[in-house]
Amino acid sequence: MRYGMIIGLHADKIDEYKALHAKVWPDVLAAISRNGVRNFTIFLREPENLLFGVFDYDGDDYAEAARRIDADPVTQQWYKVTEPCQKPLPSRSDGEWWSFMENVFHLD
Repeated sequence: MRYGMIIGLHADKIDEYKALHAKVWPDVLAAISRNGVRNFTIFLREPENLLFGVFDYDGDDYAEAARRIDADPVTQQWYKVTEPCQKPLPSRSDGEWWSFMENVFHLD
């Protein structure tokens, strides 16, 4: 299944966020891959400073996979450096950091 998500980015943190993602920590990448997430891409739209993430999940329970990723100790440290850059949308659902989006069209 393919997922899309969106979040804001603080204007003064754009360069920092790009630098972090130019060298994502290998253990974070391993946690993501180990839990069935593939083809993960993050796009930036300026001047609105919106990040759009899209990825494929090849398992049966994404909520559980996300819980395992979030529980990974190195990933928790990664969040401590990336989350201050991000600006969650006011319309996000309870418990969301990134706001997930409805898939309305796909073409392979």
